[in-house]
Amino acid sequence: MAHALIVEDDENSAEMLAELVSAEGFSTATAGSLHDAYRQYAFRQPDVVLLDLSLPDGNGIELFDRVERNEACEIVLITGHATLETSIQALRLGAADYLLKPVNVPRLRQILARASGGSEARGRLASERVHVDAEGRFGRLWGKSPAMREIYHQIARVAPTAVTALITGESGTGKEVVAETIHDLSKRAKAPFLAINCGSISPQLIESELFGHEKGSFTGALRQHRGFFERADGGTLFLDEITEMPMELQVKLLRVLETGSFVRVGSDAVISVDVRIVAATNRPPGEAVSTGKLREDLYYRLNVFPIDLPPLRNRLEDVPLLAEHFLAGLNEREDAKKRLSEDALRALAEYRWPGNVRELRNAVHRGFILAEGDVIDVDNLPIGAASIAPQPAAIEAADVPSGARPDDPSPSPTLPAVAASPNPAANAPRAAAGGAITGGFNGNAPLGIGVGTSIAEAERTLILATVEHCGGHRERAAAMLGISAKTLYNRLKGYAEEK
Repeated sequence: MAHALIVEDDENSAEMLAELVSAEGFSTATAGSLHDAYRQYAFRQPDVVLLDLSLPDGNGIELFDRVERNEACEIVLITGHATLETSIQALRLGAADYLLKPVNVPRLRQILARASGGSEARGRLASERVHVDAEGRFGRLWGKSPAMREIYHQIARVAPTAVTALITGESGTGKEVVAETIHDLSKRAKAPFLAINCGSISPQLIESELFGHEKGSFTGALRQHRGFFERADGGTLFLDEITEMPMELQVKLLRVLETGSFVRVGSDAVISVDVRIVAATNRPPGEAVSTGKLREDLYYRLNVFPIDLPPLRNRLEDVPLLAEHFLAGLNEREDAKKRLSEDALRALAEYRWPGNVRELRNAVHRGFILAEGDVIDVDNLPIGAASIAPQPAAIEAADVPSGARPDDPSPSPTLPAVAASPNPAANAPRAAAGGAITGGFNGNAPLGIGVGTSIAEAERTLILATVEHCGGHRERAAAMLGISAKTLYNRLKGYAEEK
């Protein structure tokens, strides 16, 4: 039988919690102070600790430092006056969740149900750790590089808890795959995993998509609609491109994160849910806060456990493993037996992959289609000799103007000319001497971006120039820029509204 330790200085509250926990199939013990908690913990290690932060002889957080916990023990905070800072501190120290007084009984039951099923989740984690060395796989992720092993370690730490996580990284690095892996290795694995791209839904509809609406609540609402939060109850909700969410809706999201409840559009009935939030953005979060794209309080609430994914160029040793993985999936799906030649694998491993894992997957798919026989060679891949990354020594020699010291940051570097490549990303604009960016799209036409131009303005100029170069073809422009068509659509819409 699972055992629960209730650390609560109010005797009546402790007895009430003990009855509720016992009804869920746990044996219980109570402690009214930190001193009693240490003693009870030493007598029998619990599977879950319900811990009040405010105790007569100290702060409940001290329990984290004073006891040696194993992975089987979960700590759930229970307090009537938790601050955001205190809650985040406790969650980062290893608390699985927290409850506000008066205790929401259905939410407590959900937490206890997850705690009692913790052994299964721990077994999955142990199995995935073995797969890393044997196959180079961890959950849905592939790679053996030190950078990815650190990501696996972070996922293993956060997956068993209920805390929110914020995944950052460039477009195409696999943020949604990380979120799915967190869900698969959590105690919520049997519940739904739902993903929503906050930049792909119009601001007028996103509230309804998240929280649902009642029939007749607005024009076109012909029936009741259950939103993502309601459908993900008990599971995980992945909020991609969180910085694209309208500011007024960010306030409501913060409220849901704090209370676990919401109301449908057009209704007054409060709906309580147990949903784990994992958010992601390809913008630097600090920059998004400073430019007004992300509320600071929401950022701190989401950033309880940050995970920063490395770009593929920083883990090129994983490229052959990823390429073989994508090719194996294609062979299985198409009942084929194609393989990558040694030259093709070498070319893939030397390319810099500005579009990251997404670009690599697309390259393998294209090579699979273009290869007439069973061998995929360099000529079948959307990368050429001009696309291969120069060696570091060549880059250093080309980047530093004559007479300048390699460590002198003052000169504006001139990058070597890049020939046209079958891969659009290889023809992206390059910095020219004097600080302006020249276009690789139509020769050497300058885009007029000087040193000191804000990142937002440089991004706007580059996007508009790329769309113009593609003759207004948004999908092609998005591919050249290494972003999704939905992201490009939202950027263009924002530029139009600024006029």
